[in-house]
Amino acid sequence: MRETEYLQTAVEAARAAADVLRDWSERFTVSEKSPANLVTEADVASEEAIHRHIRGNFPEHNFLGEEGLDRTDAATAYRWVIDPLDGTSNYVHGFPYYAVSIALEHDGELIVGVILDPTRDELFTAVRGRGARLNDRPLRPSRVETLDRAMTVASLPVGA
Repeated sequence: MRETEYLQTAVEAARAAADVLRDWSERFTVSEKSPANLVTEADVASEEAIHRHIRGNFPEHNFLGEEGLDRTDAATAYRWVIDPLDGTSNYVHGFPYYAVSIALEHDGELIVGVILDPTRDELFTAVRGRGARLNDRPLRPSRVETLDRAMTVASLPVGA
């Protein structure tokens, strides 16, 4: 099944990107894409590592990355969507809550997703129709039925 191959490639790419982020963690400089919207060399190097790995396996696929990667010239229904360092502000400040995020869409529908938290080595994966997993264990919805009993977290967008 192709989805298994796509998932494996995304996991390998996320791990390569995590290695890049660990390597850059003490030696990056910071610039702003816009006020309070940071970017580092680690973001760019991580995106390059992901793109290089995936393109080596699927050279005919399209790509869209947060750090400027936009390859949509290929005549294919597949596009990889990449956030090489989701949580750059946290990374910059040494706060260990950031991740590598990679998804694959086919005809605009998401079919594979991978999120890797390099600081805790937590790997979240999902394949359309097969559920989601954390470190290869199935994830299950909470049994909480009302919002007042639920634990909630919010992440505000840049500029909010």
